[in-house]
This record gives sequence, structure tokens and C-alpha cells, in this order.
Amino acid sequence: MRFHQDQLQVLLVFTKEDSQCNGFSRACEKAGFKCTVIKEMQAVLTCFQDKLHDIIIIDHRNPRQLDAEALCRSVRSSKLSENTVIVGVVRRGDKEEVSLMPFLAAGFTRRYIENPNIMACYNELLQLAFGEVQSQLKLRACNSVFTALEKSQEAIEITSEDHIIQYANPAFETTMGYQSGELIGKELAQVPINEKKGDLLDAINSCIKIGKEWQGVYHTQKKNGDNIQQNVKIIPVIGQGGKIRHYVSIIRVCNGNNKIETVTESVQTDSQADNLAGKHKDRRKSSVDAKAVCCRTSEVSNQRRHSSLARVQSMMIEAPITKVINIINAAQENSPMPVTEALDRVLEILRTTELYSPQFTVEDDPHATDLVGGLVSDGLRRFSGNEYALATKNLQPSSTSIPIPVSLHDIPPRIALAIEDEEQWDFDIFELEAATQNRPLIYLGLKTFARFGICEFLKCSEATLRLWFQIIETNYHSSNPYHNSTHAADVLHATAYFLSRNKIKETLDRIDEVAALIAAAIHDVDHPGRTNLFLCNSGNELAVLYNDLAVLESHHAALGFRLTLENDKCNIFKNLERNDYRTLRQGIIDMVLATEMTKHFEHVNKFINSIRKPLEEQGNEETGNNQEVMNTMLRTPENRALIKRIMIKCADVSNPCRPLEYCIEWAARISEEYFSQTDEEKQLSLPVAMPVFDRNTCSIPKSQISFIDYFITDMFDAWDAFVDLPDLMQHLDDNFKYWKALDEQKLRSLRPPPE
Repeated sequence: MRFHQDQLQVLLVFTKEDSQCNGFSRACEKAGFKCTVIKEMQAVLTCFQDKLHDIIIIDHRNPRQLDAEALCRSVRSSKLSENTVIVGVVRRGDKEEVSLMPFLAAGFTRRYIENPNIMACYNELLQLAFGEVQSQLKLRACNSVFTALEKSQEAIEITSEDHIIQYANPAFETTMGYQSGELIGKELAQVPINEKKGDLLDAINSCIKIGKEWQGVYHTQKKNGDNIQQNVKIIPVIGQGGKIRHYVSIIRVCNGNNKIETVTESVQTDSQADNLAGKHKDRRKSSVDAKAVCCRTSEVSNQRRHSSLARVQSMMIEAPITKVINIINAAQENSPMPVTEALDRVLEILRTTELYSPQFTVEDDPHATDLVGGLVSDGLRRFSGNEYALATKNLQPSSTSIPIPVSLHDIPPRIALAIEDEEQWDFDIFELEAATQNRPLIYLGLKTFARFGICEFLKCSEATLRLWFQIIETNYHSSNPYHNSTHAADVLHATAYFLSRNKIKETLDRIDEVAALIAAAIHDVDHPGRTNLFLCNSGNELAVLYNDLAVLESHHAALGFRLTLENDKCNIFKNLERNDYRTLRQGIIDMVLATEMTKHFEHVNKFINSIRKPLEEQGNEETGNNQEVMNTMLRTPENRALIKRIMIKCADVSNPCRPLEYCIEWAARISEEYFSQTDEEKQLSLPVAMPVFDRNTCSIPKSQISFIDYFITDMFDAWDAFVDLPDLMQHLDDNFKYWKALDEQKLRSLRPPPE
């Protein structure tokens, strides 16, 4: 609590000005306190009531000359002394210590054993000023605060850490239909209005238990049993021991049934509008006069319009970024010039639209600039003027004919051997690719889905699942060097590996696992082997369809569902309940869209701020309660979605974390795909999205180093901190050193020359 503290006033009550009285008097002068000395007992009460001293020091050493306890009782009998600190000066002696109870019962706050030394008196005054006096000042201020709460039109309740109501203002009591004081000591029962009540309460508790505010809508029950929907802000208050001791709830009822409140707001809105637009005042009056002669229907319509406006203006619709900007603006008012200038720069950055995208200058590594520009750019950013061209390459899906189904229990020995160790991170996807003649997805998919019991969850047969995998794999382009079904199988393998880690199993639900595996399988279906920027620059029909935004990712998700739903024989969703299907579909789409690189830095930073940092902050306090709070926080729908996005993103670009030989092979494939795109862009006179990927000049080691530096390291550091992946991080370190060594030798190839 912040408040203005006036100069402290001290009243000294001594029958004579001895050394002790002079010691306190001079100490007051040294401390800058205003001091008054009274020698006659009869004048003390009048003086106190006139000046309302913060501290009264009474001489208790000579009861025959001054009855200090009687005087203290007299002062305490006045309500004005409620926040006054009273000190009794007692004689120093060698007698056995006696009880302080009679002393305290008389109304004294504390005692001071006589010591006329100025520093001793000065120290005593300072201890009082920063201890009891400051506490009393806060209590005095609380009276004003509670007066404001009593008169507030917003409903406010204060609950204990056990959610027992300790205070409710009249507006809250009226809102809930209770009499004055009737709510104290009670706990309001919440009504389960919707199916998401459990998730809502988890979200509220996960926020407030770690000291964060929660704001949103929930339902509760009035005394008469009526259910009401409320806009609520819950603010945890830290108290003794650094723990949350109280919760303050500020509440607004969401409906507009309170006619008195609505009419009042309408009048205020009109008045404010008149003040802000004075030059239109006469025109407004004319409008009112005209309305007076209109039919009753027009009046009712106008009143309804004003009521709607009032309700909209009373809603809590301020965006979070607006709140941040307002806080910074307020902080600038009393800040020194260097801080103000720095905050101006912060505001300038916050008002941009790309808060999570790095900004590169010409001096930066051209490989990094091209990678970020080519992968993170959207739309026609590289065009100048009215340049536009249409690509002639056919990007239609490959044949959708369904091959003859195969059984997981009846497969050739080479394929069975190839998928034997699919649960290991060092699994050889390229051996499976060769054994299956470029059809690894169906075999790996069937075994992985069987391991996770996906058919049981989806309530579909293995035959349906086989047909689904076949049609999905058929729509991957085997002609693509990189974005083919082998890449899809590789991402599926990485996703399954992550789902097997203990931290993920503790955090995600069953439906999250199913969504993640399906999303991995379809995440690049019908990929044309070209980037989003190429499709936008070439005016491809998919770019036109999806308005240049997340073109390929939107297409992958949409086509994955279309291929599934258009043929009942491969519809793995046909037996799901409607709500389960909608939840599953939402999760799959969200994960596929998360693989789009324009949102890469946004997803990574949100994961770091919402998951990794809170875990690190709680890491030093491994108590059972903290662990329970963190588990609750991790399992909120928002945080589970963040975890799933980072999981599929890490699986999608896990090549640098694979064993070295696999890493080199993936680097060769993606480089060839980018080389091919650059060749076509030059052939069609299109802007070259990534100029460094020219097959005649490109340094593959440099491109890999830049990719690891700018896209991989931070994301996998955060993911490893959450999941614990020492083998992957060791591979990443080894592979980075390999590419670095090639670059230091000025080599542009995948491997060093043979000796």
C-alpha cells in the first residue's frame, strides 16, 4: 500500500523536563518529528484531541507524581486514539521482571526502560516510526479504502486462502441477493452451467495459485437459486510468509437486466458525448426535439440502441497489449529522461505487428537472412512494384487410387526387421524407405498406431486404418527430394518418441496423443516441394484460395480431412461421438498449422514464457504443493495446446538432432529441393525466395549452421528443459561441430573430400 506520510507528531508527557524528557525532545528534532511537551495531566487530553499525535510518550517512573496508567486509559477512551502509539517510560532497576499484562491492559503499546542518551531515544523513535506507527497509518488508510469499497458500484468480495468470504461490499450483497453481513464466513457454491466447468476452474486455480490475476466469465448462484453469469477479475494478495493469504474478486454481472443501471449509463453516455462534441450540441438538441413528435416505436428503438451502447462501453474488452501500453505510458510520467526515452522505444516496438519475428540488417549472415526471409515471410513480400507471375508447374495432387491393403501381421521379413526398433530415437528411417520401396508411412504408421491403441480410441477397425494410411501416403509426392512420405514417417516417429517421454505422458490427455499422431501423419500431405513464398509469388491456385496466409499448412489440414471423410471405407472418424470428433479435429488442425514457419518465433517464445520459465522458477522449491500447482498449470487447455505445437514443430525439424549420417542425408534432400525451387524461380523470372540456395554457389555447411542457430537451438533447448532429451541434444551438438568444421575448411559440400 502506498500513501503520503505527513510529519510525525510526538507528545511528551513529563511532570518535569529532566534528562529523559530532553533526550526524547532532542531525538525528535534529530528525526524531524514535531514535538510537544505537556507537564500537566489535565491538559494532555485536550492537546491530543487538538493535534492527534502519532506517538505519545508518558513518564511512568513516578506514580505518585503522575498516574501514567490512568492517563493512558483516559486517552484510549477517545476513539481518536485508535491508531495512536503510546509508550510508557519505566525506571531501570535490578528487580525481578514482572508481567506486562497490567501495563498493556492500561492501553500502552510498548514500554521504554529509561535511558536519556539521545541516540537511544532517537533509535527508539525510528523503530516506532517504521514499525508500529507505519502499521497504524496503514490501518488508518484502510478506513478510507473500506469506505470506497462500501460506496463502489462494482461488486467486490475478499476471501481467505481457503476461499471463505471475509468481506463483501453492499453491491456484491445486492448482486447475490443477500442481506448485509449474511455472506461473511460462507463459501459461494458455483453452478456447473457448461461442460467446460472443470477446465475453467483448473485455469482459474492455475493462475491465482502462482500469484497471477485471472480475468474471465464464470457462472454462480444467487440466494434465490437463480443462475447468473459474471465478468470476474480475481486478484491474489500476498501476505504473511510470502504466501497468498487473500483473494479479491471484482465482479460485473454480464446481463443487462438491471434497468436502473442501464438508464443511468445511458444518461452518462449522452452527457459525455455532448461534452466531447460541443460543436454538434445544437444539432443533437434538434434531434431530441424531432424524436419528441415521433411514434412510440422509434422511442423504444432509440432507447434499446442507447442501452446496447451503454452495455458495450461497460464491458471489459481492453486488449492485453493495450493494457501493457497504458502501464508503460503511466510509468513514463515520473521517470527520468533516459528511462522515458527507452520506454518510447519499447512502445514503438510494441506497436508493430510482428512482435516475434527477428529483424535482420544487411550486416547479418546472408544464409540466415535468406532462411528467415524465405521460410518466415508470407505473401508477396519480395515483390516490388506491380511484378506478378504465374507458375506453369502442375502442383496437382498425385493419384488417389487406393493400393491393395496390407496387414501388419503379414509383411516381408526385411520390412519387419526395419521397423523392429522403431521406439528408439536412432531408428533408421532410410532403411525402412528402401525396404518398402518409398512407402514407409503405412508400415511405420500401423505399428505406431497399434502401440498407442489408436484404433481402440477411434473405434475403427485395422482395415479402415490401413486404407486411411494408404490414401494419405498416396497423396505424398514421391518425386519430392524432401517433402515426401519418408519425411512424414520421420515426423510421425519423432512425435511418437516424444509422446513416450514421462513428462509428456503426465501432461497430455489421451485425445491429445491421438491428435498429435494423426497430425504428424498428414502434416505435409500433397506438399508440392515448394515453399509458401513460391506459391504466393507464382499466383498458385492454393495461394489464391488461402489468401497467401499459411497456404500449404491450410491445404495439408483441409486435404487430410477431405481424403478421410469422402470415402467411408477409410473414414477413421466415423464412429466418434460428435464432441470427441470436434475436439480431435480442432487439435489436429491446430498442430498442422503450427508447422507454418511464419509463427515459429511466436510459438517458441510463448512456450518459453508460459512453460519453461515457470518451471524454472518453481524448480528451487520442489515441495509437493508447488509440484501440484505446476502440474495443474501445465494441464490447462492453453498450455496443453502450446506443448503440442512445440512437440510437432520439434518433430518436423528434428533432422539436426538425428545421428550424423541421417542428418547429412536430410541436409542433402532439403538442399536439393531448395536448389530445384531456385532453378524454377529463375526459369520463370520469379523473385528468388532464397538466393543462397543456388546449386552452383551454395555452401551447405553454412546453411545448416544458420538453420541450427536461428531455428533449432532455442526451441530444442526449451523442449529439452521440459521433456529431458540428452541423446538428442548430444546429436545436435555433434552435428553442429561437424558442419562448423566443414565451414572452417571453406568446404561447401556435404562431406569432406576423401583422403
